[in-house]
Amino acid sequence: MRRLLLLVCVVIFVETMLYSALIPLLPHYKDEFGLSKSAAGFLVAAYAAGALAAALPGGIAAARYGPRRAMLIGIALMGVASLGFGFAADAWTLGISRFAQGVGGSLAWAGALTWLIAASPVNRRGEMLGTAIGSAIFGALLGPAIGALADHVGPREVFVGLAGLTVVLAVWTLRTPGAAADPPRPGAIARALRNVEIRQALWLMSVPALVFGIVGVLIPLKLDQAGWSATAIAIAWVVSAAIEMVLAPLIGRVSDRRGRLLPLRIALMGAIAVLVGFAFANRPAVIVPILIVSGITFGGFWAPAMALLSDAADRIGLAQGLAFGLMNVAWGAGNALGPALGGAIADAAGDAVPFLIMAAVCAATLASLGVAGTRRMRVPESP
Repeated sequence: MRRLLLLVCVVIFVETMLYSALIPLLPHYKDEFGLSKSAAGFLVAAYAAGALAAALPGGIAAARYGPRRAMLIGIALMGVASLGFGFAADAWTLGISRFAQGVGGSLAWAGALTWLIAASPVNRRGEMLGTAIGSAIFGALLGPAIGALADHVGPREVFVGLAGLTVVLAVWTLRTPGAAADPPRPGAIARALRNVEIRQALWLMSVPALVFGIVGVLIPLKLDQAGWSATAIAIAWVVSAAIEMVLAPLIGRVSDRRGRLLPLRIALMGAIAVLVGFAFANRPAVIVPILIVSGITFGGFWAPAMALLSDAADRIGLAQGLAFGLMNVAWGAGNALGPALGGAIADAAGDAVPFLIMAAVCAATLASLGVAGTRRMRVPESP
C-alpha cells in the first residue's frame, strides 16, 4: 500500500507541477505574443479544457481496462505534450500543447486515484486522498519555481527535462502490480448524474476549480503590473501552496472522523472572505497575504469533496474509475471556464467583478449544504 501511495503521489506531483509552471511565465508570454487578459485566460484554460475533453474517456479507461493502463497512457501524453510546450514558438502551439498536457493529466488522475481507492480502507479514504492532494499541492508549490527557472534559462531546457522525468514514471508504473478492472454497467453515468449526492460532490469540485482559475490569471498580472518579477510571483505561490500541502492530509483525516461536510462548510466560509478581499485589494502588501490564505481556503475543498464523491459512488454501485472521470469533468469545466470568463469579465468590467461573482456563488453553495438529501451523509464504515 505504501509503495502504491508513493507512486500515486509522485505522478500527481509531476502532473500538477506541469500545470502550475505556467503561472510565473504568463507575463513573459503575454509580452512575447501580445496576449490580452482574455487570451492569457484562454491559454491558462487550455490545460483544463484538455482535462475536460479526456475526463469521461479517462474514467471509462480506468474502469474498463484497469487503472494502471489509464495512468500509463496519461504519463506518456504528459511527456509528449511537455516536449511540444518546450519547443512552442507561437501562442497557438502553446495552446495546443497545453491542451494535450491536460488530456494526459486527466488520464493520469483517473488512473491514479482509482488505483489508490481500490487499495484503501473505506474509513481512511479521506486521509489517503488528502495525502495524494498534498502531493498535488507540492507539485503546485514547485511548479511556479520551475516556471521561474524556465523564465531565466529558457522553456526548452526545462520542459525537455520534465519530459524525461515522465519516462522514469512510466517505467516505475510498469514495475508496480496493477489493480483489477471494474467494467462500468450500461447507463452508469446517466444514473449517477440523477443522484443528488453525486451532483453535490461534483459541484463542490467545480467551485474551487473556478476560483483557482480566476486567481491564476488575474493575480499574477496584477502583481506584474506592480513591478513584481516572475521569481517574486513564484515565491508568493510557493508560500501559499506550502501551507496548503501540510494541511491537506489533516483536512482529509477530519473528514473521515467528523464527516465530509464540516470541512467543506469551513472552506466555503473562508473562500467568501478571501474572494471579497481580492476584489478590493490593490497593493501587493495586501494581495499577497490574501493569496497565502486563499491556498488554505480553496484547497480545503479537495479531499473531503473527492471522498464525498467516492462514498456516493459506493452507495449507488458506480465504478470508482467512472466517479473520478466525472470528477475530472467537474474540475476541468471549472478550471476551463474560470480563467477564460474571469479574464473576459475583468477586461470588460474590472478585476473586482469576477471575484465578487464567485463570492456570491460560494455563499449560495454554503447555503445549499445540508439540503436535498445531503444531511444524512455519513462516512461509511469499513467491513
